[in-house]
Amino acid sequence: MRELVGQCSVCGKDIFCADGFLEGVIREDKQLECLTCSEGRSETGLRLETDTF
Repeated sequence: MRELVGQCSVCGKDIFCADGFLEGVIREDKQLECLTCSEGRSETGLRLETDTF
């Protein structure tokens, strides 16, 4: 099952939850970001909420 969760706050791409897995990340400021944009942020050294797990 695939359900629309929201849109990427950077590029506007739709982000889905597929079989219980979020196809993106939630930033520290609680904004959704797609995996493509989040990979770019992590390469620049900016901290993502997922880094704390």
